[in-house]
Amino acid sequence: MTPDPPARPAEPLATVPNLLSLSRLPLAVALFGCIAGGAWAAGLAVFLLAALTDWLDGWWARRYGPLTLVGRNLDPLADKVLVCGAFVYLIPVDGAGVVPWMVVVVVARELVVTGVRGVVEAAGKKFGADWFGKLKMVLQSAVLIGVLLIQTLRAGGDDPPTAALGVLEPVQLVLLWAMLAATVGSGVQYLVKAARLLR
Repeated sequence: MTPDPPARPAEPLATVPNLLSLSRLPLAVALFGCIAGGAWAAGLAVFLLAALTDWLDGWWARRYGPLTLVGRNLDPLADKVLVCGAFVYLIPVDGAGVVPWMVVVVVARELVVTGVRGVVEAAGKKFGADWFGKLKMVLQSAVLIGVLLIQTLRAGGDDPPTAALGVLEPVQLVLLWAMLAATVGSGVQYLVKAARLLR
């Protein structure tokens, strides 16, 4: 009779990286409220704070530990709530350049990758983020920062800084399409990677 495998030791939950990841959930709610209410400068500040916690939780986990399964799943989950929710709230905003099909692409990619990650990790394989996925996240963040910044400048008064907007708006358009390409490309790469791991 084959003995049962040893039980996995319980992972600590209330760690600094996990708490930083969890902090992005109330920050996401605050960001959604700022977008809905047109408080663009406040929304930009909230998103930059959330982006800082995203960088800080990874840095802390690598430097001081612990690197846990909970943290490896909680961090991207908090990112997905923040980013996908922000794109959904930006759909009705005039001048944001975010249309429904773009948001469907972003949300569908995240749902598919999350589901595939669960299947792969249930099979005992590691399925963390790679450079393409990180590039996708950087571009998504850059697009959101750009939208919030442009809307902040437009809401600044009767005389918005047209020179700054003339530079930012074309850059924002390029970032938006680059983000969509990276979203699709990284999703395809993850599917290929998952197929190889499950083979």
